Formats: sequence, C-alpha cells, structure tokens
Amino acid sequence: MLQAFLAHGEVEACTSLTRLVCSGEALPAELQNQVFARLPHTALYNLYGPTEAAIDVTHWTCQDDGRNHVAIGQPIAGIHTFVLDGDLNLAPPGVAGELYLGGIGLARGYLHRPDLTAERFVADPFAQGERLYRTGDLVRWREDGQLEYLGRLDHQVKIRGLRIELGEIEAELLAQPAVREAVVVAEEGSGGSRLVAYVVPQVDSELNTAVLREALSQKLPDYMVPGAVVTLDALPLNANGKVDRKALPDPEFASGSQYEPPQGEVEEALAEIWSEVLGVERVGRLDNFFELGGHSLLALKVLEQMRHQGLTAQVRTLFQCPELAAFARALTQASEQPEIITPPNRIPDGCSAIQPEMLTLIELNAEEISAIEAAVPGGASNIQDIYPLAPLQEGILFHHRLQEEGDAYVTRVCLASTAEDGWKPLLSVLTSSLPATIFYVRRYFGREFVNRYKWFTDMPN
Repeated sequence: MLQAFLAHGEVEACTSLTRLVCSGEALPAELQNQVFARLPHTALYNLYGPTEAAIDVTHWTCQDDGRNHVAIGQPIAGIHTFVLDGDLNLAPPGVAGELYLGGIGLARGYLHRPDLTAERFVADPFAQGERLYRTGDLVRWREDGQLEYLGRLDHQVKIRGLRIELGEIEAELLAQPAVREAVVVAEEGSGGSRLVAYVVPQVDSELNTAVLREALSQKLPDYMVPGAVVTLDALPLNANGKVDRKALPDPEFASGSQYEPPQGEVEEALAEIWSEVLGVERVGRLDNFFELGGHSLLALKVLEQMRHQGLTAQVRTLFQCPELAAFARALTQASEQPEIITPPNRIPDGCSAIQPEMLTLIELNAEEISAIEAAVPGGASNIQDIYPLAPLQEGILFHHRLQEEGDAYVTRVCLASTAEDGWKPLLSVLTSSLPATIFYVRRYFGREFVNRYKWFTDMPN
C-alpha cells in the first residue's frame, strides 16, 4: 500500500501528514528512502507481527541510517522475542535465526487444526509451562539491540547446492530506479530450479530487462541473477492484499537479443544441443546460454552431448563465450591449435634410483626425489611416475591434513537389522556398489551380540 501511495504523483502536497505506519509486508530500504526524500516532515514507523500473536508485536521508528535492511525494532510490552537456531539455542547478535514469539499475545492455536498447532506452537525452553510461536521468519539481532528482518525461511531456496535468500535479490531489484515493485521466485524447469524475477516498472517508464540483469550482475554473484525477468503492469494480490505468488504467470526463458538463425554446421549442432538441454523451443546464433536459463551443471551436460557429436570444449570456454556464435568460433579456433601431447614416462621398470631428468611432468631435485622414495613402500622400484596434484586433489589433501581427529572424507554409517539374516542382502548390495569400503557387521539377537564379522571388500587397483 505504501508503494501505491508513493506512486501517486502529488504525495509531496500532503504537508499535513505527520505519521506513516507500515505493517503486513516487509518494508524495503529503498521504499523507506523514498518516504524520507519526498515526505521529509513525516515520521515513518515499521511494525511487525503475525496474526497468531495479536498482529503487531515489535515496533521501530525508521531512520536514515544507510542500512540495506529496515529494522523491525524491539518487542512491545507483554511480548517476548527469541532468535533461535535449529536446536532452539539462542543465536548470538549478528547471526541469523528463526524468530520465536512468546507472551500474552499468543493465540491458543488453529481452530480444528491440532497438527498445525503442534507444529507452530512449541514448548518454551526458557520458561516452564509456557509456549512459543514459530514465525518462520529469518531475523537477527543488530549490534544496537534492534531486530532486523531478513526474509521468510520458506523464501530461502537452494539452487545447485547454493543457498539463496530471495529477499536479497528483491532488495537489489527495488534499488534500481526503474523498478517500482519486485518479486523473485524459484521455478522448477527441465534443467532444475531457476530464478525468475517479476517486476513492475515505475509509472511512465520503460524497463529494459537486459539492462536490469546487467545491473544486478554488478551487485550480485552470477548464481543469484535471475535467468528471466518478467515485466508486469501490477503484481497479483490475494484477499489480504499480499503478493499472490501462485498467481504469477509462467516465465519464458528467452535471450534479450533479436533472433537470428544459426549459420553453419557447428552453430546448428550447438543450437540443437542447447535447445534440448535448456528446454527452449529455438536457439539463435546471438542467444546467450545463461540468459536462456543455463548454469554450470547444464554446461557440463552440453559438453557431454557435444562430445557425442565430435565437438570438444572446456567449461571455461562456454563461460567466456556464452553467445552461441562466439562459442562456435571458439570451438573452430581451438580445433586449429596444435594438439597437446603428453610427454612419455621416462622411469624404466625396476628402476632403483630415479633421476631428475626422468621426470617429465614435474621438476624435482635429487634430494626431493629421495624423500619421496623413502616414503613409498618398496622405494623407487615401486614408483611408476611422479606428477603434481590436480586442484581438486590439493583440496582433498588440505582438508585431510587440517583434521586433528578422523578424516573429513571418511564417513561412518551404522545400520541395524533385527532379523537373523537381515544383513545378508544389504551387505550384498553394498559390497557390489562400494568396492573400496570396509564393513563391520554385528549380528544381534534379543539382548546379546554374537558372532562379530568383518569384511574387507576388494580394493580398486
């Protein structure tokens, strides 16, 4: 409602307006700044609270403090606020957690919904016989003792293993001068989850979605830039006046460039592969892989299908040349470059002393080679070649040496069966699918453990 109020062209004429009270939706910092700029004599208040706790439970007098988030303040009289982690422990200041509410304002529960009541209203771990309400809101305590609203927990999404707060993207969208309203959602597509932004432009202004995505890329990491931006005249609202995310139209992942058909066999083959992997109807030679909804995992699928058609490339080439025509040119230029030849192994069989000139993949002196020979069982005769670790192997070694106890790459799992022979089929499956695993099996009958067995499965060569 505040956005709609500010969209009116004559709000500056409201000189008698002394207070603005906001509640019901998160107050974006950009919207707050508009009030300060256009209504300098009006005090702005931000209230927070769910219906389950008698509507408003915290209050904050807005300030022009330059922060990216508007605080929701401190609790009103008779209300307790706790920021807890997943184990109901208090989160320290600055650390995000779920907001729990307690006090006299709590509802008794949901009418005829005992299951939902038990889920949302939990026992207070800090007061005997009291209850807390789980809001589902992500907040944190600021250093000045004020609560800061970060978004909904159910608006946190995980895409390709990366946790994303949709509210953070929405805040950056609202910070753009041409955007009046914005909502970001995660849509499931053929290639997995993709971010979609729905925006309403400012009155009497045109919104260039390509320019908007470029602006976002300057503020956000690549994985948080929406793959599609949908322009709407207005966001759909439900009966309570909040954004109805279920009523948002389906997006179309399309490049911002004008369509030009692929040229040549390489471009045509790439366009067909992109179309299949990305789930789009057609791909033009000027289309951008990432604007069509592509990401790093889909890039690997593209490279795999390219190999089946005799086309080879590295992932970084696609990142450096995301347009289809440019990617095709890079492939052609790469094919003209001389083939990389792996040098031969100069360590002969049965070698008793490795010399530096025998190593073709790494430069080591005689002292360094001797240290390696001494560390290998059997010495030099048991060394086939010496070469440096790949970056991924370096990471594994780093984490292994970092551990003071155990190993980050050794996982222990305990499985139990009450049946006498219940472990046999499970063991058969495990030994056939995990050839480098050691299994310990203890058969259990009643209260007694008997016959302890130990299997060492065949180790890979």
